[in-house]
Amino acid sequence: MSIFWNKRTAALSPYVPGEQPGSRKFIKLNTNENPYPPSPRAAAAIEQILAEQKPGESRGGVLRLYPDPLCGEFRTAAAAAHGVKPEQVFPGNGSDEVLAFAFGAFFESGEKAGGPLLFPDITYSFYPVYAGLWDIPYKTPPLRDDFSIALEDYTGPSRGVIIANPNAPTGRVLPPESLRRLAETLEERRQVLILDEAYVSFGAESLDLRIKDHPNLLVVHTLSKSAALAGLRIGYAIGNEALIEGLFRVRDSFNSYTMDRLALAGGTAAISDGAYYRDINKKVIATRERTAAALKDLGFTVIPSAANFLFTRPPEGTGGAGFFQALRNRGILVRRFATPRIADYLRVSIGTDEDMDAFLEACRSLIVHSLHEDHRRRGF
Repeated sequence: MSIFWNKRTAALSPYVPGEQPGSRKFIKLNTNENPYPPSPRAAAAIEQILAEQKPGESRGGVLRLYPDPLCGEFRTAAAAAHGVKPEQVFPGNGSDEVLAFAFGAFFESGEKAGGPLLFPDITYSFYPVYAGLWDIPYKTPPLRDDFSIALEDYTGPSRGVIIANPNAPTGRVLPPESLRRLAETLEERRQVLILDEAYVSFGAESLDLRIKDHPNLLVVHTLSKSAALAGLRIGYAIGNEALIEGLFRVRDSFNSYTMDRLALAGGTAAISDGAYYRDINKKVIATRERTAAALKDLGFTVIPSAANFLFTRPPEGTGGAGFFQALRNRGILVRRFATPRIADYLRVSIGTDEDMDAFLEACRSLIVHSLHEDHRRRGF
């Protein structure tokens, strides 16, 4: 706390990302990164930017110039990949930035602006941070006992709705027709529905093409997960031209050059290589299903997932906090959220088959150790 902070800064509860290990070597299953490398085309495109030079300049001289503020080539490539128009694509520095701009563009601030913004009580934990930053009152309808979203809770008075589909950290997915009906209900009230589709490539159906039917629908994507480009920070939104213009108005009130030349080059090449990514993400899905089955055999509760992670609870008697720390002690990082209802659950990103074999072997060892300790306490 500083005497120089304003009230808004003092009131914020910033998002806390997953641990990024330093010197120690870990199997990293805590931040939902893709375990496979990005398309070779992405690296080649970046190399080309670094190699460009003008007479009298050194290699990479183009980096002295600002990037295209409209991100024209990237938007054209993204539009082609999704079957929409370039004018219906908004680019940004990761989907987090895109979402932050969307909160500011479409959800009214202040208590007198009507009903609250709605999003689930268990979902991406950046949403309440954005709401706090923009002074947007919000309400969090609870997930059902099976961690599914009850869409009927989102049809009442509100100032808009944001839903992650598949949801994070649970991995559960909603049917497209149910989301379309929600979009129609909100459209009648002139309210925006944001669908955060960060994990849609791992087993869900995108509503990207439905923006033609629903002018209030904004679909947000990222290249961090499905395109294995978390290190470049590339996200984008797909929506009606009026929504896209609103995002640009907010962005250009902050920084007109949010995407740098290297990200634009790598992202444009990556998003044009759909065949490569469909192949590696099929591998992620297969590994996810194999890991889920193995965890169930070990006595874990596993929530059905359409994402590149599993949300799972260790067997009774091996609480989430202890299991999390025990895995870390063995060099395996997973994610745990110390919040009501899910404190005993772990979110496990899907790594390579070798990573997941090591994770499963550690789980087996910990369960056997826990049983031995329980027998010892009972005097068996």
